[in-house]
Amino acid sequence: MPKKPPVPEFLPRYNERRVLQVVRRMGEASKADLARQTNLTNTAVGSIVSTLHNKNLLKISGKRHDGQRGQPATLYQLEPEGAFSIGVRVDRNFIQTILIDFEGTVLSRLSHELILPKPETALQIILDDVNLLLDNLSQIQRRRLSGIGLAQPYNLDSWLIELSLPHEDFSQWRTYNLAEQIEDATSIPVSCENDVTAASIAELFYGVGREIDDYTYVFLGPGIGGAIVINGESIRGPNGNAGDIGLMPVPPSGLSSAPKPKGEWDILLNRASINTLIRHLHASGHEVLSFDDVNVLVSGQDAAVNEWMDDCVTALAPVIWSSTALLDSPVVVFGTDLNNAFISQVIAKLERELESTAPEARTPPTLLPGSFGSDAEAMGAANLPFFYHFSTQNHAV
Repeated sequence: MPKKPPVPEFLPRYNERRVLQVVRRMGEASKADLARQTNLTNTAVGSIVSTLHNKNLLKISGKRHDGQRGQPATLYQLEPEGAFSIGVRVDRNFIQTILIDFEGTVLSRLSHELILPKPETALQIILDDVNLLLDNLSQIQRRRLSGIGLAQPYNLDSWLIELSLPHEDFSQWRTYNLAEQIEDATSIPVSCENDVTAASIAELFYGVGREIDDYTYVFLGPGIGGAIVINGESIRGPNGNAGDIGLMPVPPSGLSSAPKPKGEWDILLNRASINTLIRHLHASGHEVLSFDDVNVLVSGQDAAVNEWMDDCVTALAPVIWSSTALLDSPVVVFGTDLNNAFISQVIAKLERELESTAPEARTPPTLLPGSFGSDAEAMGAANLPFFYHFSTQNHAV
């Protein structure tokens, strides 16, 4: 097994992470801002800011001239080249690899839309892409690589009938440890997480989480999944499955394209996912070879798309009400692999459905589109090393 690199010296300690978290949320901040937000003394903040500046994790962004007496306050923001990370997103229909800097800017991306092949073939695709992204970094920048994040659905070999996917090759994923294989091949530490939880953490670091501490995250991809953020922390559950709304029971679909469930109830996964939309489009006579083909039909307000979307929203609404009742989340954030038109239409229809079914004395949660478009889960993957090394949330991911 290749020797793993030592832990980078630039990684911060707990109070340094607290300061970085405030700067990340505020965009830029003075030492006085940081002292107020962290409840640390001015002396402690001054020392921490100096340390982080010396570690090239913070940089001076300017001065604040607010008209008061004295010297203008020095403002600090994240140093983009303070750290880098590579994210690998593996899904049943997708492999994507991206490189981001410390501010969360995507520097490069490589994508493959394909039915997930056998593990050894997927591993080679990933390793080739990782090496191409590493070529974008100088030797100095490589020394500031925090690691590789891997985001993938749990149980890749399951629910293939519901998602209209072939069984061949998927069975091999049941016991295959992809994170371990990537780490062994690259000698770079790999952090692994459920794909939707990873995307929700990216929102926490670089998206809506900069302003909102409590939200439920829903991702409409080849399947559908959810994740939970409470009080600014990701809630994973003992098995990492907290928020897994795809398995919540719902009435059977009214679409003729949907396979009949074994019992009285179906699961949300069989009514709300891109693969079930593609299934319905095929049944309606459309040739769909890629997500781009779906986007064209969505933007054109195709009748079959609207049929599926109405069925999807009817299933989603009670699930959203259930999660709201259990978690008291005031916001639901929606991510997707499709375009903005798709998620806008889903949100608009779902808002109307929630409003019409609201129980007495309750109002629907606010529905928001995600911050990263089709990069959401890859961003989540790339953010995992940052979350592990720079977050104040102490459990490993």
